[in-house]
Amino acid sequence: MDTPNLKMLVLGAGRMGLGAAYDFAQQPDVETVTVADVDLTKAEAIAKHIGPKGKAVQIDVANGDIVGLMSGHHAALSCITYWFNEKLAKAAIEAGTNFCDLGGNNDVVAAELAQDEAAKAKGINVIPDCGLAPGMVAVLVAHAAGRVENPEEIHIRVGGLPQNPQPPLNYQMVFSVEGLINEYIEKARVIRDGKITVIESMTEIEALDFPAPFGTMEAFQTSGGTSTLPETFLGQVRELDYKTIRYPGHCEKFKTMIDLGLCSSEPIDVRGQQVVPRQLLGDLIVANLPHDEPDAVLVRVEVVGGGKTLRYDIIDYYDPKTGLSSMMRTTAFPAAIVALMMARGQIEKKGALPQERCVPADLFMKELAKRDIKVVESSF
Repeated sequence: MDTPNLKMLVLGAGRMGLGAAYDFAQQPDVETVTVADVDLTKAEAIAKHIGPKGKAVQIDVANGDIVGLMSGHHAALSCITYWFNEKLAKAAIEAGTNFCDLGGNNDVVAAELAQDEAAKAKGINVIPDCGLAPGMVAVLVAHAAGRVENPEEIHIRVGGLPQNPQPPLNYQMVFSVEGLINEYIEKARVIRDGKITVIESMTEIEALDFPAPFGTMEAFQTSGGTSTLPETFLGQVRELDYKTIRYPGHCEKFKTMIDLGLCSSEPIDVRGQQVVPRQLLGDLIVANLPHDEPDAVLVRVEVVGGGKTLRYDIIDYYDPKTGLSSMMRTTAFPAAIVALMMARGQIEKKGALPQERCVPADLFMKELAKRDIKVVESSF
């Protein structure tokens, strides 16, 4: 049931904050979209961009009145760095405001989920990890697993890619370089032989075929994408894993830099200067890789069971009409969908919960379709 005159809050005026605020403003039942950032100029730019529903507020989440800001909003979506999310979740509970975020760190997510009883007592939801991967893929998995008899294997493959790849890495910056390096160097959590285990990232390269213009792509283990799925499906499936999709050759090139120590956070002496290799590499990547070129996002989710495989594919592109990148569409829009569902009272189970356990998957799929994020289904 839609609740008219919804008041939505977006924390963070970066790319994802713009994508979420834009999506909220398109909804007929949303009255106001408050964009809050430490940089008021950025918040004002987004508020102006999305039209008359937009409102800008300056706040420093490190020491500002978050509870006061959240009060009176039906839902808040954090599009800022993950290390504030536990604090924001607690503030949302105190304010009695539904809360979700883009996640990105297993320890922070666990701390948020530990607030389950407090959120339940307030009759609200706290739902972390609501971007793309972790994020939308968790609901796709829940939807597919619900349609497969006795699911045995779950395989998730996701990549944010330039439409026109350029050497040396055939990659462009679609999110923070710190997040990219983390995904590549931290261990991946998977289910193998029915048990949760960790394996090295940048391993187990496989070939995947997509329609033109992509053709054969590569996918390899990276950290973070499975989020809470291993716990959710432990005891149900034999295998569950997540791999990142890139143009062929990317993994080997980046792995070479890791092997040479360029992702180390330990300072080294370079001719009398203390240099942190990871910081240097990050700065060089940002300086030399393209930004804001037309992008695409590839998603493939497969659930195997009963001798059959159910596959969901998404191929999404930069939208020249809105100026929103595919990464913004497939990260901010799904998070906005979850925030709107909470605000509209469409998520019946209250508390701090992973989205695969509480978000109505059928409705979520319909909302994706409304935003022209097309899920192509096949089975074999």
